[in-house]
Amino acid sequence: MRPNDTIVAISTPHGVGGIAVIRLSGPDALAIVEKHISPLTSHLSPRRAIYCRFDDLDDIIALFYPKGYTGEPTVEISCHGSLYIQQALLQILVDDGARLAEPGEFTRRAFLNGRLNLSQAEAVADLIDSVTPGQHRLAVSQLRGGYAQRLKELRQQLLDLTSLMELELDFSQEDVEFADRSHLHQLLSTLNSQLSTLNSSFRMGNALKRGIPVAIVGRPNAGKSSLLNALLGDDRAIVSDIPGTTRDTIEETLTLDGITFRFIDTAGLRRSDDTVETLGIERTRKAVADALLVLFVHDATSPWQQPDLDLSDKKVLLLLNKSDLTHLLSDFHYSFPTFEISAKTGFGLDELRTAMLAAVHDEMPREDDVLVSNTRHYEALRRVQQALVDVTRGLDNGTPADLLAVDLRDALYHLGAVTGEVTSDEILGNIFGRFCIGK
Repeated sequence: MRPNDTIVAISTPHGVGGIAVIRLSGPDALAIVEKHISPLTSHLSPRRAIYCRFDDLDDIIALFYPKGYTGEPTVEISCHGSLYIQQALLQILVDDGARLAEPGEFTRRAFLNGRLNLSQAEAVADLIDSVTPGQHRLAVSQLRGGYAQRLKELRQQLLDLTSLMELELDFSQEDVEFADRSHLHQLLSTLNSQLSTLNSSFRMGNALKRGIPVAIVGRPNAGKSSLLNALLGDDRAIVSDIPGTTRDTIEETLTLDGITFRFIDTAGLRRSDDTVETLGIERTRKAVADALLVLFVHDATSPWQQPDLDLSDKKVLLLLNKSDLTHLLSDFHYSFPTFEISAKTGFGLDELRTAMLAAVHDEMPREDDVLVSNTRHYEALRRVQQALVDVTRGLDNGTPADLLAVDLRDALYHLGAVTGEVTSDEILGNIFGRFCIGK
């Protein structure tokens, strides 16, 4: 990346539309554009849209920001959406000195120029990728700084703690303790509590971002695949009377009231000598372990068998499928919320959808809640917490201040990797490389 040159890109999606937007950013952005617009009185004033002609190519609307999204002089050109006009206009701007932008380079410049911190910059990509109200709310919350502010507060507390330790090192010959050990314990306890809250929020934050994981489990031929197809309204999974048809997990998403559920259809639970089916059953157990909600499908025409699964800490909805074929439903007594359904006829599926929303309602964040939804952030924050655990253990064991300071610096390093105080070109390349060109 060459930060002192002027970059250009088409910011609207590729294809023909009513209009297209071309964005320039850099020191020569204004001069490059003004060479091509007429009449000459069409001088671009800051933050004022000008209707003018770009050479003989097209009538455009141009808008100039002295410090735009990137923190640099920025010009946005709205032209007609013809592919020819877009490419011809882009070529003229490149011929006059602009360089084609790399993926994410506008947002990367906004980060490097201090307009956004790194967590906010990553939220921009999440905002662009959002397709449901839940994903949109999460991305907007992080972009507007609530999450960044929480991390800033954590970092300041860590800096205060580290400063006390570093001060002791400066006076190590005098054997002076500037940091009262009970006070340090209290600060560490507070920091650990805050980090635990953030880290525990990752499960729901990641679920909102990717879809709430829902495992559909049960014995072979209970109707799991039929239920998935019925909920999706599509023949996504193979349905057969032959036991063991599903040997691997199948994932599909469905959005209900703005919340995305990620269904995982699993292999039927039974003892099997088939190696492939056994591997599928192991994946069923993993899907249950990772799920926030479990739909346990039971064939209501068959005797009940206790599932060989640990469901003690799971939210489970028991579904008595094929209820249209039996009158023995009153004989079933279970500790889970139970629903009579028929995947074949659709009976009870509306009640099931309502129950699914209710099951995750208590887990949904409030507007002012701060959630971790980025895997990179989660891994870094876990390392911060582990470093603080090491500091606490060191205090208890009388570890010298210089060794405690090493762990505190480690915690600061990993926290800085989230906010962008500590980074590298490789990390930035990985982050901004997944952005679209023009953003």
